[in-house]
Amino acid sequence: MSVNYPYYPVTMTRRTPVFGRAAVATSQYLATQAGLRILEKGGSAADAAIATAAMLTLVEPTGCGLGSDAFAIVHDGEKVHGLNSSGRAPAAWTREFFEAKGGIPKRGWDAVTVPGVVRGWSALWQKFGKLPFESLFEDAISQAERGFIVTPVVQKLWSRDHEILRDQPGFIKMFTENGHVPNVGQRFVNRGMADSFRAIAKTQGEDFYTGELAAKIIAFAKETGGSMTAADLEAHQADWVDLLQMDFGETTLYEIPPNGQGIAALIALNILKHTSFDKWDGEDWRGTHLQIEAMKLAFSDLLAHVADPDYMAFDPARLLDPSYGAERAALIDPNRAQVFGAGKPGGGGTVYLCAADEDGMMVSFIQSNYMGMGSGVSVPGTGIHFQNRGANFTMEKGHPNEVAPMKRPFHTIIPGFITGANGLRMATGVMGAFMQAQGHLQMLVRTQILGQDVQTAIDAPRWRFMEGNQVEVEEAFSQSLVQSLRDAGHDIKIIPWSEGLGFGGAQLIQTLPGGGYVAGSDPRKDGMALVLG
Repeated sequence: MSVNYPYYPVTMTRRTPVFGRAAVATSQYLATQAGLRILEKGGSAADAAIATAAMLTLVEPTGCGLGSDAFAIVHDGEKVHGLNSSGRAPAAWTREFFEAKGGIPKRGWDAVTVPGVVRGWSALWQKFGKLPFESLFEDAISQAERGFIVTPVVQKLWSRDHEILRDQPGFIKMFTENGHVPNVGQRFVNRGMADSFRAIAKTQGEDFYTGELAAKIIAFAKETGGSMTAADLEAHQADWVDLLQMDFGETTLYEIPPNGQGIAALIALNILKHTSFDKWDGEDWRGTHLQIEAMKLAFSDLLAHVADPDYMAFDPARLLDPSYGAERAALIDPNRAQVFGAGKPGGGGTVYLCAADEDGMMVSFIQSNYMGMGSGVSVPGTGIHFQNRGANFTMEKGHPNEVAPMKRPFHTIIPGFITGANGLRMATGVMGAFMQAQGHLQMLVRTQILGQDVQTAIDAPRWRFMEGNQVEVEEAFSQSLVQSLRDAGHDIKIIPWSEGLGFGGAQLIQTLPGGGYVAGSDPRKDGMALVLG
């Protein structure tokens, strides 16, 4: 007898945080196990993050793949480091190229920028790895060959994206069996992906950009109308970057600088510092109101000014100037919702994971297709499917994010990292498009201001600003808080749990005062946090 395992979204369940001397937290439990096995073998947190990320490209294809982009923040026990491995536009992508096509599409080859995740793994390992690179892919190879059992959240998203992407090159052949999406509890085998993992492992990722895998990618592009070339692939480099940061009381939040949206969380904190936020309990409607209004202002500036930093009109750090934060905060009515425009500063698919080892290294890592399963373009026999990050470019003339050859598009995916008093450190991330910067703000407030443990902060209901005065909240939100926000002019929509995947999935690992870590994983996803005891 077959058993149906439908998607049951989380209600207000209470998960228990886990405690140990090393930890991994991800959105899919097989990936968590892969990372933990690396830690058991003496690998670093970076090694564990790579093994975990590789497994996620297999078992959670609805959020990432070998054709994804990636970012990371690493705390090596002494200081933080930032990695940007997002890809650039193919050289053919001029404005005229897309004008002839009627604009930039959301799916298909003309939404695919050069994938960055594989060279991101290699760059992370070269700087912080301990174990042989090939050993980090053993679990992923084995799992791809014998198949993995499809989990509820992944299956729900897989079915949704099948309807959207079924006509894209290679999608049906790679992601269906006899034309059907696998059911929950069904084993899905991807032997071609095992071969790709082997090639990546053996060459420290170079085969993807200059070897046989690269040749297969480019041959498929030529066959199916893609503009990506061998030179485009070979040119990609992962970049180590200086992080942006914002102090908030005794806490500091670190973010990757543009082309990503992490700066929006820092802008919001810079604004909140100049309000009466510290007078209100975080659960008081006035505190929530101020967070929402600060986030609105941050997004107004984000969407107007942020792009590949080589194309921005000014240094992104100017958006974080204290005087500019005060200027923007002065626009907030503490009792009334408003719609804001951008200022002029003076002179659903992603996976997030984190890992921490016994030596004090912590990794905050994110990789993504962008819209669910991305462009839909899938290279037969390889397990490689591509993101659609090019859809984030604009055709608006003069905009810093206007499409151009070899340019990085604006990115939504962001890893976060928090430091605090008495040596506190926390890897934090909330996957989910424009929920991510909002999620970083909410996780910081809950863990560092309200003093909630990592799992309580993850389990708590979230809000997300949409546009104008529109705000969505999960149905477990306090009814009295919702009514107070409505009375203040917020257009609140309560989202049932059955429709709530847009609020993202969080994973957190935080240091403990006496040594070791506490970790939590989001029940909104199929993941878990595991530790070495």
